[in-house]
Amino acid sequence: MESTHLGMVIGGSLERGLEVKLNPAFPLEEAHVGSFVAIQGQSSRYFGIISDVSLEASDSSMRSAPPDVDDPFIAQIVSGTGVYGVATVSPQLTLGGDAFENLEGPKPARSIPAHFAPVYLASEEDVSAIFGTDDERHIWIGSPLDMEGTQVCLDLEEFVKRSNGIFGKSGTGKTFLTRILLAGILQKNVAVNLVFDMHSEYGWQGTLEGGSGVKGLKQLFPAQVAVFSLDPESSRRREVSWDVDVKIGYGEIEPEDIEILAEALNITPQGVTAVYALAKKFGQEHWLEKLLGSNGRDEISKLAEDVTENFQVLLTLHRRLRNLSRMGFLQRNLPQVNAVDRILKYLGDGQHVVLEFGRYGNELMAYILVANLLTRRIHQQYVRKTETAMGDRFQEPRPLVITIEEAHRFLTPAVASQTIFGTIAREMRKYKVALLVVDQRPSGIDEEVLSQLGTRMTYLLDNDRDVDAVLSGTSGARELRRVLSRLDSRQQALMFGHALPMPVVVKTREYGTKESYEELGLQSNRAIPKSEGKIDNRDLFG
Repeated sequence: MESTHLGMVIGGSLERGLEVKLNPAFPLEEAHVGSFVAIQGQSSRYFGIISDVSLEASDSSMRSAPPDVDDPFIAQIVSGTGVYGVATVSPQLTLGGDAFENLEGPKPARSIPAHFAPVYLASEEDVSAIFGTDDERHIWIGSPLDMEGTQVCLDLEEFVKRSNGIFGKSGTGKTFLTRILLAGILQKNVAVNLVFDMHSEYGWQGTLEGGSGVKGLKQLFPAQVAVFSLDPESSRRREVSWDVDVKIGYGEIEPEDIEILAEALNITPQGVTAVYALAKKFGQEHWLEKLLGSNGRDEISKLAEDVTENFQVLLTLHRRLRNLSRMGFLQRNLPQVNAVDRILKYLGDGQHVVLEFGRYGNELMAYILVANLLTRRIHQQYVRKTETAMGDRFQEPRPLVITIEEAHRFLTPAVASQTIFGTIAREMRKYKVALLVVDQRPSGIDEEVLSQLGTRMTYLLDNDRDVDAVLSGTSGARELRRVLSRLDSRQQALMFGHALPMPVVVKTREYGTKESYEELGLQSNRAIPKSEGKIDNRDLFG
């Protein structure tokens, strides 16, 4: 496929970017910020993205006394000579002319091409050479700007080795990209997923902005996905399938779980200290039951004496924690079916788990409590299994990707060092557990945690602090900031990091059509396992 000639290099630097004088035959208005381009040097081919476009004039008098461009003849003479367009291109990668040298793939650009090197819009072959093709370890995630049908692929094997982030303001497409990535991880069998599904978007069925439904992971891969539900009543009302009811006993809640809830429940530091004192006095399995079982001021006063804590602090703590007793999935006695053990069993068998919150998805307190509690215990099991394996990869647990929404609630600078999610992000791939954080407020996430995210995918953000947070520590952040600010409000994302050879602006692929389901591996011929809920037999698309 022949590439479109964009122009030629007339100046610039590796740090500031290359100045490319646009070809007069190339329509200036089609030189878009974020477009993927190739530059043919004498011995290497360079690849980069357009980070800015400007207008220039060869003679300053053109500004004060512009020619009569109403005359087509004069306009044709002046255009491209007296006045012209300049695109700033940020060079990212190079491919040498030596085939043997290129076996290692593209390398970071550490030099620049000479003056007058020709510049082209990247071809489909260029995109494939850089990003690979859809195979056993790569998944097609979308197309470069103005290259509909050309596939940009993500290296999923590298993606699951580190924690990653998907960012963007509400309505830009974060949930759809998350579904695509989760389906890809499942399809390519590179890891197992545990999804804390706040708004019931990933299990049996999700929603479009207009209200219509799209298939969730359970419909695409019925034999490989198990849906756990904290709110079976919600699942019944929606007439969707689920596999396991989740119940959590008071005795499973540890002081660390309350500490992370302190802000949401308005618990003071003195209240947190009292929680640890109660656990020390009555034991892990009984402290919460003892507190919530104390009724009236006299009983709480007696309890305060037993743990030598201030009565008013304990009374306030009792009032705050009574909110927990209203959650239907919590019960005083330990449940017969241990949710963590069941989840670990499914994950160990290669099953992917989606935990739906139902009506509790609107209660941030419930989401934080359950996600932190379950993740901490699952992580403990993974640490134990990994250390027991002692480097024997056949004994090591399968890599696990944990997806959390509203990640800034878990990973604020104040609590990131205390939560299990902060621990996982900092450990990187040491214990085979990684995070996929989905958030619209990255500025609320601790800087150290953000710096550990291997790959970042960001849709449009309208807050400068959020933009700064996403791009912090990134090479070429100034140029990428300009690119990010020019994204469309939907379905366009800037992607960069460990699982991609270079930053790229992508129009994310479709999700929700019959063709998209087939491409992602819809297993319509497989039987759905028996469920405790009703299976929705309606075919949403056909």
